[in-house]
Amino acid sequence: MATIKDIAKLAGVSPATVSRVLNYDPELSVGLETKQKVFEAAEELNYTKHKKSPKTAKAKILLVQWYDEAEELEDIYYLSIRLGIEKKAEELGLELIKRTLEELDNIQADGILALGKFDKEQADFLFEIQENLLFVDFDASALGYNSLVIDFQQSVSSVLTYFLQLGHQKIGIISGEEYTRGSHELLEDKRLTIFQEILKQKGLLNEAFNLKGAFTVASGYDVMKEFLDQHPTDYPSALFASSDALAVGALKAIQEAGYKVPEDISVIGFNDISVAKYVSPPLTTIKVHTEWMGELAVETIFSVIQDHAPVARKITIATELIERASTR
Repeated sequence: MATIKDIAKLAGVSPATVSRVLNYDPELSVGLETKQKVFEAAEELNYTKHKKSPKTAKAKILLVQWYDEAEELEDIYYLSIRLGIEKKAEELGLELIKRTLEELDNIQADGILALGKFDKEQADFLFEIQENLLFVDFDASALGYNSLVIDFQQSVSSVLTYFLQLGHQKIGIISGEEYTRGSHELLEDKRLTIFQEILKQKGLLNEAFNLKGAFTVASGYDVMKEFLDQHPTDYPSALFASSDALAVGALKAIQEAGYKVPEDISVIGFNDISVAKYVSPPLTTIKVHTEWMGELAVETIFSVIQDHAPVARKITIATELIERASTR
């Protein structure tokens, strides 16, 4: 694992700044550019390198991003996928153009990667621009479009199996709430749906332990703090968060309330962003191979460009549980 000093050297900042950025210190006053340097350096140094592919003929790929730069740093999951996309495009010799939905006038491209969550109207709009279209981290297969998604069933099942093996019966969740940009539609957090289905089958579902928040550290902190303030003696012994950002916030709230992790509450996050390794205690989490997911997205859209398929394809990628010190 890369050290704080390694990250500081690559980012060109002090180790103290790196530590405070990675721990989402709310009192730290640095710009977005500095934060981005730190997060990108951390991802770079903790990224497992894959064998480079030979460069191919030129093609122009349009990357349409859901998040802006500030939002990307609130939960660096999408930043990590984007870095994988950029690296693989460079390896393959592809031209990559990054735009938001609002910046797409008169742009010509051979294929589009749509990273994030989109509603039907936005998806149809992108298809009108270019039929070679792949949605990344959004299941648009029901709309007839190519999609690259995570296997949430396998992921959540592994979390609950692990908790039950550790002897936990009181299991809670902080699920994520997010909305599409155009129509502001509330998106289903499939992790919550699967979590509830599994625990209900086992007779262990406690609705009072189902918390919700935005996919940010601040929201994870707020919802956990409010819950512990209202339920100081009746709380879950194990908590699953739908993102590492939510889990990091929950960790802070739990510790500030005088409880210990993992002695009182075990915590598992989701994504295994680089930050998960540097919080205290280091976070047990579901690892999504985000950079590789970005690489696979580029390889897939290039395949779509080269070979027209009669129907949309849906690629589902597995995850793995990474055990660290936040569970027992």
